[in-house]
Amino acid sequence: MARGWESKAVEEQQAQAAVASESRQRLTTEQTARKQRAETLALCRKRVLQQLLATQNLAYRRSLELALADLEQQLARLV
Repeated sequence: MARGWESKAVEEQQAQAAVASESRQRLTTEQTARKQRAETLALCRKRVLQQLLATQNLAYRRSLELALADLEQQLARLV
């Protein structure tokens, strides 16, 4: 019996999910914490960039620039 494209795609997605699940289980507690910290910093960086693009207040812009530099520095130390 012939299988359609949809069933093949679903099967492939399930296989990829299983591989991703296995790789997540292999991380140590420290690695997981480090990964979460990096994700948090990346989200903060994204938020600061959005605020920086939206602001016209020079003092606030300078504050955001300093925050952005600090976030990038922290991200660099994690990697």
